[in-house]
Amino acid sequence: MPWTKNFDVDQTLDKAMQLFWARGYEATSMQDLVDGMGINRGSIYSTYGDKRQLFLAALNRYDVECRKTQLEALEQQLSPKAAINALFQSWIDRVVSDIGNSGCFLTNTALELAAHDEDVGAIVANSQCEIENFFARMVARGQQDGEISTSLSPEKTAQSLLAALIGLLVLSRSRPDRKLLESVADGAMAVIG
Repeated sequence: MPWTKNFDVDQTLDKAMQLFWARGYEATSMQDLVDGMGINRGSIYSTYGDKRQLFLAALNRYDVECRKTQLEALEQQLSPKAAINALFQSWIDRVVSDIGNSGCFLTNTALELAAHDEDVGAIVANSQCEIENFFARMVARGQQDGEISTSLSPEKTAQSLLAALIGLLVLSRSRPDRKLLESVADGAMAVIG
């Protein structure tokens, strides 16, 4: 008789994601995962693979559920400048209200693992490219709408905006001060007028 899972695979993966997000890959032990996910080691290994495979699955889930979903909603619902500003403001609101100061899972992972783990580096780089592409689309659309100066290069402006956003996310880990983070966002918005 085949073994059946007595847990929701996605909900349990979300629990793992929260653990890795809060602690990082290296600081999260298998026992932390067993305790936090509420399933035994055998279930973790048979469902998700080893710790690294579980981490990659959690990082991919975060990328799709958080980053991709957020950018799609902003792009569909707001004007270009408002979408760019809303992205910065949503992160400021999130990090300032986050008691655990967990920051952005992708940015945390970029700092911890991307430089020496090719698979993690590819996920992080792809995510950053998609954020950069979002910014470039918003700038180009804003130029068409007359909201953003046509003297700006959408590609170079997008790179500047990405750098500002990543800087904000890194800074938020050690100094989650609203005034400081707002000044970073204001500087980024000044680039597009």
